[in-house]
This record gives sequence, structure tokens and C-alpha cells, in this order.
Amino acid sequence: MMDWTDRHCRYFHRLIAPRTRLYTEMITTGALLHGDVPRHLDFDGAEHPLALQLGGSEPADLARCARLAAQWGYDEINLNCGCPSPRVQRGAFGACLMAEPTLVRDCVRAMRDAAALPVTVKHRIGLDRVESHAFVRDFVGTVGEGGCSVFIVHARNAWLDGLSPKRNREVPPLRPDTVLQLKRDFPQWTFVVNGGLTRTEQVVHELIRVDGVMIGRAAYHDPWRLHEWEAAAFGCEVRGAIDREAVERAMVRYMAQQADAHGTPWTAIARHMMGLHLGQPGARRWRQVWSDHRLRALAPDEVSGLARQALAAEPALDVQAAG
Repeated sequence: MMDWTDRHCRYFHRLIAPRTRLYTEMITTGALLHGDVPRHLDFDGAEHPLALQLGGSEPADLARCARLAAQWGYDEINLNCGCPSPRVQRGAFGACLMAEPTLVRDCVRAMRDAAALPVTVKHRIGLDRVESHAFVRDFVGTVGEGGCSVFIVHARNAWLDGLSPKRNREVPPLRPDTVLQLKRDFPQWTFVVNGGLTRTEQVVHELIRVDGVMIGRAAYHDPWRLHEWEAAAFGCEVRGAIDREAVERAMVRYMAQQADAHGTPWTAIARHMMGLHLGQPGARRWRQVWSDHRLRALAPDEVSGLARQALAAEPALDVQAAG
């Protein structure tokens, strides 16, 4: 989710799902240790509970980043051992770390020693074409020795060669039963399943079997489903009167605040909202307004007014405008 789940995206998702745990995009240790720390780590207090997802493989560097996470007030540190992209592999982290479970164990231990925060690991169920349960079982068992007790499992193999990261989100097939078996192997630990979850019935099914679900792109493209999934996960309706209009109004206020405080243009924030009305009449017209950069000189509340007018317009007006 790099370049997707930035602080503005997370603020938007928090409005829809008040109780769901949010994760940052993966941030490399190098970016934190040699870059603009506030730009990477600043967040709004409303985003809690919030986990910082790190990419790295040097225990000492990860320990320094863990201290930064604690100083900034994060609730969890998540080590990414699941990303298969060539760029990540060149940095010797991501999914290729599954081949070095003792190193991952040492990374987890270093972070836990450096900061009083829970350290979790996100990983795949195997590498390339090897589909041995013993491989992922031994990986989890070794990493657990470092003090990790929460494992977020993307339930398909990571192919490090021969597939693009995009294709590797669809190939090879998902094997969620592997996550269930890991839960049976290690009943004392927490297992969260990830990958291919797009429907509420799938979420409910997995919550019966394991301890949690992580949803990425489906939540981004159809964010209102978070409202549904949160109710399914926690067995209750989301507290407060939440509707799409209220979320949009809150985002308009947030845009104005970010512009005043940081000079952030509303266009950098609105890009995350495009799925808010997905599947509703007028959604395309609404998106067209919010994505029209010719309106960037307008204030967010003015753009929102135009977007709501477009949402409510009769479909016939689309034909007239096109003509």
C-alpha cells in the first residue's frame, strides 16, 4: 500500500471505521533514519489505534526506528516480510526475509528491546513454488522466539521471480486454510488473514476461523464497506450516526485544517475519497468534480457543494453535458 495509505487516507478511513486498526504504508528504515522523519511519521490523533509498518532487515536500524515509533506515539510496529517487489528485494527486506527466519527473529527481538510496543510481522505462506506447510510453520515458530505473538498472513506464496507484484496479488491461488492450520499449530498466538477478502460473508467466515482480517485494496477502492466489515468484526453497529455526507463534511473540514496548518492542497487529500459513493447513482459525476484539478483554486467546501449537486443531478444531465 505504498503511496496509498498515507495520513490523509487513514484519517478518511477512521471516519468510516472508528474501531478498526489502521496501518501506515510501508516505510523503510532508510527513509526514517536518513530522511524527513516528521513527514513520514506525523499523524492525527484520531487515527489511533495505528500501527507503523516498517521495511528493513538490520536489527540495529529497526531498533532505532522502533524508538522513533514510540516517541511519535504509535500503538504497534509491524515488520513487512510479505512484499515481493524487486525494489524491496534489492533492499534485502520484504518477502525475501522469509528465507531468513533467524534474522527476522533477531529483528523482532531488537525492536522489542528498544521500545515498549508490540511488534507484529506480516508475511506470506511460502516463497516461489514451494508450498510446504512446514516452511511457513517453521518460519512462524522461529520468529515467535523473538517475542512476536501476532502474525498477519497474506495467504498466498510470494514469487520473487517471474511475476510482477501486481500479478502476485492474484497468482498463485490463495490458501487461507494454511492460516487456520497455523492457528492450530500455535494456539497461543494471534493470526490475522489477508488477501482476496472483498465480501462481508468472506470476512465473517474468516473471523470464525482465525483471530482477525486485514483488508487493503478492497477497502481503499470501496471504503464504505469498512462500515459493514467493522460491524461484522465487532458484533455491533458502528457507534454514532455515520453516513457518507457526514464523512464528506468531516473531510472538507480536515482539508481546510491541513491547508491552514501545512499548506496541503485539497487535491492531495481528495484522491483517497474517490470510492466513497461507489455503486450509488451519481457516483461517477461526484468523482469527476472532486478529481477535476481545474477546480483546485476553489475552497474545499465549494468543491464539495459542486460535487453534491452533481451527485443529486438527474442522469439525463450527463447526456446533455456530454453533447
